[in-house]
This record gives sequence, C-alpha cells and structure tokens, in this order.
Amino acid sequence: MNISKTKSSFYRRLYVAHLIETGTSSVPAIIEFSGMPRRTAQDTIKNLAELDIVCEFEQTQGERNHSGQYVIRDWGAINKTWVKQHIAEIRGLLNYP
Repeated sequence: MNISKTKSSFYRRLYVAHLIETGTSSVPAIIEFSGMPRRTAQDTIKNLAELDIVCEFEQTQGERNHSGQYVIRDWGAINKTWVKQHIAEIRGLLNYP
C-alpha cells in the first residue's frame, strides 16, 4: 500500500518515538533495529518537536562525545497508547521491522 509523504513522515515520527519510549533510545540502536539511514533517524528525532513530542538527550554520566540516550518527556497531543496498539500497522506501512 502506498502512503503519502506527509503520512509516512508522521508515522515515522510516531515509530521513532515509540522505539525511544520502549528502550531503543539512541541513534545507533534505532539504525540497527530499523535499518533506517543515520540521517533519517537523526532528522526524525529532531523533528519530533513539530508534533509537540518532547524528546531530550540524556548524556551518560562520566562519558563524553554524546554518549547517552534519548528520552520522551511528553507526548503532547499524541496518544501513546494508540501508537502502541497500532505499531504493527505503522511498521508495516513504513516497511520497518
């Protein structure tokens, strides 16, 4: 099934937010799990704010060079329960695992 660029962008953001929420919470982990290109993963995380999803990077204490993970602080108007219930459909539409 073909979906619009707008819908695929929206679903990709929901997918990445769900991954972060469930523990796949660094760019390398997202890339490894999903097969998503690095730039796509980075841009998607950066653009979560456009949906009012508050995503922050937590530096690992005592580490340098951006060692750490992302954390979803607030889902804004997005219902994370709906995302969890529909994640299989979202993954299928995006061709992600």
